Amino acid sequence: MLLKGVFVGVTLEKYDWYKENTFHHRDFSDLGCLLGLKQESRKTISVCLPSMNEASTIGKILAIIRRDLMEKVRLVDQLCVVDGGSEDETREIAREMGAEVYRQDEILPGLFQPMGKGDALWRSLHILTGDIVVWIDSDIRNFKPRFIYALIGPILEREEIQFVKAFYQRPIKSEGRLLATGGGRVTELVARPLLSLFYPELTALIQPLSGEYAGERKLLENIPFFSGYGVEIVMLIDIYKRYGMKAIGQVDLVQRIHRNQPIPALGRMAFQILQAVLVRLTEEQRIRLLQEYNVEMTQVDHRDGEYLLEKKSLKVEERPPIIGEPQYAERYKAGA
Repeated sequence: MLLKGVFVGVTLEKYDWYKENTFHHRDFSDLGCLLGLKQESRKTISVCLPSMNEASTIGKILAIIRRDLMEKVRLVDQLCVVDGGSEDETREIAREMGAEVYRQDEILPGLFQPMGKGDALWRSLHILTGDIVVWIDSDIRNFKPRFIYALIGPILEREEIQFVKAFYQRPIKSEGRLLATGGGRVTELVARPLLSLFYPELTALIQPLSGEYAGERKLLENIPFFSGYGVEIVMLIDIYKRYGMKAIGQVDLVQRIHRNQPIPALGRMAFQILQAVLVRLTEEQRIRLLQEYNVEMTQVDHRDGEYLLEKKSLKVEERPPIIGEPQYAERYKAGA
């Protein structure tokens, strides 16, 4: 277990959580032992990849999961892709790799408007069958089996842990070189300041916005989800508020290499994160707005010697706990 960490001026409770609920992927590298824990628990495991134009990476990820975690060791029971409308060959490649493939807008049709990643995760609960659900991003370029089994391990090993987030070093490409650190810009510039201001207990999480996490279905089906990129931070907030820090774990996956987003894309991500936290703080009556906030973001582009103002609607919406949706409740009441 990872024990290093300096916490100056923080409560002992936060330090105890970090010490007890922070893991390293090596802690769960004995897949035979992990399989035994799974069999003892009689739980099934679903892995889902939300995708959008990830043809260059998704095939390798799925192939590794199927070979190492479904065929060599039967740890994963269901492998699924929920696609947001890719225009490349993402869906075709995923089917060739043996994954179940669903379009986001085909799951629970007519129920809300499909809106980005958070909505895709919420809808995926309807088609995933596992007692434990693992979500990972589909743009990982250095994917290894540990991206799955290390997230599952704490849940199988410790009954009180029901949700696990990944953390890692995030290299960034600059001037044609891959620098060892520098990724996670939205985390350090937006998410961590927000958590420090309003939810300081959650600052012990090293990567609060990581796209790799696993949870017990009984927990996930009882929390709301935000559409778009507000999903990760508010998911953490809601789990903490409802279940406490003891239900959350984090695991070191060492390094994650992916396609670094350009600054304008990160700005749009930050806008949705800020908006989602603002909604939650308002609902908690911790702040009061005197007027409606704007959901249209203005960004500046420089083309052909001119500065152009571009506006885009980036509204986030809150999806209710899916357990309350009749179609979902009926499906799982029947044991599907």
